[in-house]
Order: sequence, then structure tokens, then C-alpha cells
Amino acid sequence: MPDQPTTPKAVQTGPAEFAMAPGALEQAISFLQAGFGDRVSVAPAIRQQHARGEGLATSLPPDAVVWPVDKHEVCAILARCNELGVPVIGYGAGSSLEGHVSAPHGGICLDMSRMDAVLAVHVDDSDCVVQPGITREGVNAHLKGTGLFFPVDPGANASIGGMVSTRASGTTTLRYGSMAHNVMALEVALADGRLVRLGTRARKSSAGYDLVHLMIGSEGTLGIITEVTLRLHPLPTDVAAATCAFPTLQAAVSAVTEMVQSGVPFARIEFLDEHQIRACNLHSQLGLVELPTLFLEFHGSETAVREQAESAQEFAAQHGGVDFKWASRPEDRTQLWRARHLAYFAALALRPGCSSIIADVCVPMSALAENVALAREHIDREALIAPILGHVGDGNFHVVFMPMPDAPAEHAAVDRVYGAMVARALAAGGTCTGEHGIGMGKKAKLLAECGPDVIALMQGIKKSWDPKSILNPGKIFGA
Repeated sequence: MPDQPTTPKAVQTGPAEFAMAPGALEQAISFLQAGFGDRVSVAPAIRQQHARGEGLATSLPPDAVVWPVDKHEVCAILARCNELGVPVIGYGAGSSLEGHVSAPHGGICLDMSRMDAVLAVHVDDSDCVVQPGITREGVNAHLKGTGLFFPVDPGANASIGGMVSTRASGTTTLRYGSMAHNVMALEVALADGRLVRLGTRARKSSAGYDLVHLMIGSEGTLGIITEVTLRLHPLPTDVAAATCAFPTLQAAVSAVTEMVQSGVPFARIEFLDEHQIRACNLHSQLGLVELPTLFLEFHGSETAVREQAESAQEFAAQHGGVDFKWASRPEDRTQLWRARHLAYFAALALRPGCSSIIADVCVPMSALAENVALAREHIDREALIAPILGHVGDGNFHVVFMPMPDAPAEHAAVDRVYGAMVARALAAGGTCTGEHGIGMGKKAKLLAECGPDVIALMQGIKKSWDPKSILNPGKIFGA
């Protein structure tokens, strides 16, 4: 089970206690109300809407929510909150999974959803500049007709700023890379209100520290992103998708490993176990055979797509793959991937009223089959309901644990299985999270992965960028 936050408002953040000075919060809210009018809310319902993301059940609301419309307003808010020592929590689409947007110390939620413009598209250079509040689907809608697209697809229609902050990846990472590969430059408002530009539109640089990649994955703890320069990719001339079922989980994951090691440039290789397939069939009316199943997608020329698909079918057959089905029409592919994107909600529908704890680990491909098999074996031994799925083409898999809220024995079993998953992943040279990030939910797991010396280095960076620790306190390593 994800680590639970300590009591809000006066807890340890690194070496010093975090607590707002008397009257500081009231002064900050008065400043916002005077300058932003109806774009500020202290209504309990609005605050509660901004109290949590999708995954971690802990709901800790901010004291106020403000909607800036440009970078200058962001800077002004930060400058005043920094002066007063009031926390600021960036908020995009609220689709993160580890409590990144909760407010364990209260403070001001900076909802960036109204900063959602595409500022420039450079077709000849295959890049664009966007504000952080635009979603990935919004970017691609704007790019229609250019012959380009933005490929990173975490499943949810997340905001670009949130995707940068959590170093998002997803279903297309195998071919196109994660946010770390597709962000070229950033404009960032620092804790004290200064505005800085990091990186350039050049395709490579050897100039100084790589602060762009320091910001990517920093989860709103080092600055508030105000502009993002994204790398774009040519739309493939042909796209095809397929599903293939396997007699066992081991066979399906072993097939993935061989497919990836073959060097065939698959666009996506997704795995759903038989429990998740049953959920998707019920939720999305797919009609798939209820066995461990791969979802595959191929991009390229017509000839390349055909060759990739033939190779995939051969590898699948060698591992007992059956029921290889094509989805070449756009509407069929859309239905297939929509079902995959809704897999989380489909899983929850299997057990109405349950809590959800979503584990994700990432391991080297050589360790993938064993790690997935042992996770499934441990889940079944503990008699838990927990489908397995994930972007296994890059070694990343997820377990959706679904204990009932009032069943402490089930939660204890989740703790055991989840802890063992992470321990095995680290022993194999992997990581405690391939894409969900740390937030509040995985702080102890990050410590186990990195050790105290590396955590101290991270805390030192945090201190130099944000001396008063106002930016998203309580996340990654802060209590």
C-alpha cells in the first residue's frame, strides 16, 4: 500500500519543520482575491476537487485555488507566496496516481488549465511551443493537417505540464520515447517568482548543466512550468493494430521479450492478463478470448507495417499465441486503444466500492517474465483481486490492487505483495516506478531504491532552487 502522509500543516520537510507563520495564509488569499477576482475560490467543493488525483486515495485539499492565465500572473503568485512562506501546488488535469496534487500542508493550488494555448508550431523543425495546461489530445488536435503529431501517450488525457512534471511515458514509449526524449526546452517560474528559460530548440547542446532534464520528473517541487517546447514526429503513412492471446502469462511475456530483442520497431506492445481482459470485455464490449493477451501496434510504410506484423505473428506462434486478430480500420483501432486506456476503470468495475492501489515497477527486459510471473503467483497466493497490465515492451508493468476499504487483512496483503514486487525489481536492476512517479505514495520506496546519500543530493538541489520549500512540499522525499 502506498505510504500514507503524516498529519498536514506541521510536519517534517527535510531537516526543518514546515509550518506557515500566523496570518500568512490569510494574507496570501487576500492578495489573490484582490488581484484575481472570480479566478480564486475558497469554496469547499472546489478545494475538494483539487485535493487528489486518480490513484492515491488520500484527499488533502488546498486552502484556495487560483486559475492564472499567463506567465506573469504565475510569477506574481509565486513571489507573494514565497515572501509569506505559503505552499504552492501546481495542478494540471488531476490524472496523476501518487498524490502529486494533494496539499498535505494546505496552501494555494495553482490550476494551470486556463493556460492551454499552442504558442507556435515549427513544421520545418518538427517542434512546437505550448502552454502547460493544454492536454496531449489538445496538442494533437491543433496539429491536424501539419503531418506531425506528439506521440507520448500515458493513457489519460493528461496536461503537458503534468506529463513533464512526472516524466510521463506510456503506450508508445517503445518507439517514440518518454517525455524525457520529447521535451526540448522549458520556461519555468521559480519559487521566488523569477522566470527562466532552460534549453533551446536546437536538436543537441553541450552547454552547461542539463537543467531541462532536471525539471522533467521533478513533480512541481523545483518550479512551475509556464511553456514547453515539444519534439514532434511525422505521422506514419500506415498504422495497423492486432491482438493475440496466449495460453499462459509466462508465454505472453516471453513472447514480448523476444519481440523486443528482435529489434523490430513496434510502436506499442501492451500486455493485459486474463483478469484485465475479462474486465475490458465487460466494460468496453470487446469480445476477446479471456486469456493473457498482447495489444500490438505497427507504424510505418505499408510494406514496413506488413513486415512488422508478420514478424510479430511468428514470434507469437512460437510461444503458443492464438486468435491473432487485426484492427486496421481507424475506428477499430480507436475502439481497441480506448478499451486499453479505460482498463483502470474497467478493473474497478469488477469490484464496486473497492479502493485502488496501482503499483508500477520497471525492470530490464531479461527480468520481465520472471517478475510478472512471481507477482501473479504472489497475488493469487494472497487471494487478492488484482489484474496485471502494462507497457511491457519497455519492461514496465502495473498491478491494480483492489482491496475493500474496510478490510485491513486485504490491505496488509497488498503491502506484502507490493513490497515484494519492488524488492524484486530493485534486485534485478530495475526501479520502483517506471512512469507514475513518487509523489506522496512512493517516498519510502524511493529511499530503498536510491539510498540516503542520493536522497540527500536531491534535497540539496531542492533547497537551492526553493529555499523556503514552498513548491509542492511533502512530495518525493519531504514528509
